[in-house]
Amino acid sequence: VWWLVAPQNPLKRAEGMAPLSRRLAGARAQAKGARLRVSDIEHRLGTRYTIDTVRALKRLYPQARFVLILGADNLAQLPRWRAWKALFHEVPIAVFDRPTYAQPALGSAAADRFARWRLGPKWGATLADRKAPAWIFFRTALNPASSTALREGKARKGRKDRLECMTSQSRARTRAAPTSPRKDPSPSRPRPRSAP
Repeated sequence: VWWLVAPQNPLKRAEGMAPLSRRLAGARAQAKGARLRVSDIEHRLGTRYTIDTVRALKRLYPQARFVLILGADNLAQLPRWRAWKALFHEVPIAVFDRPTYAQPALGSAAADRFARWRLGPKWGATLADRKAPAWIFFRTALNPASSTALREGKARKGRKDRLECMTSQSRARTRAAPTSPRKDPSPSRPRPRSAP
């Protein structure tokens, strides 16, 4: 799984946001030991919107099978995203429940518009192999803490650096990589390859 730390969420203000380098370091600390690859590829690609990032990744890795991973809060607000309908047609989408968001997400315009392409969780292992549009809503064990609350709580205790990575846009932009775990492109600039 690639955790893409966004340079800036277009739906949020930049005021008070930690620099990208600090958020990347925090994300790497959080991901340590997990099967996550933290990446700043959006910064290196120069993309600002998820649709542009997804299309660029598909061009760079034409043999890859990408799945966009979203929290339920993002499914609920997806119609505010640039080219959100096109996004459903680009890659399969895995949506994970978040506290208090299941009903707003499943009752959202995005869920309604793409209801006929929704699969049950039992099909999760096949999602990367499915042609878009295809999406699954996964109900999971829930943690009530939001990234903002965690970050603000740590700031009050003077331990802000470790959790600065946990901004909403970092979690919102987390995506699954292809099924085979290979290295992310070089840190300096993305390189085209047949598969990551």
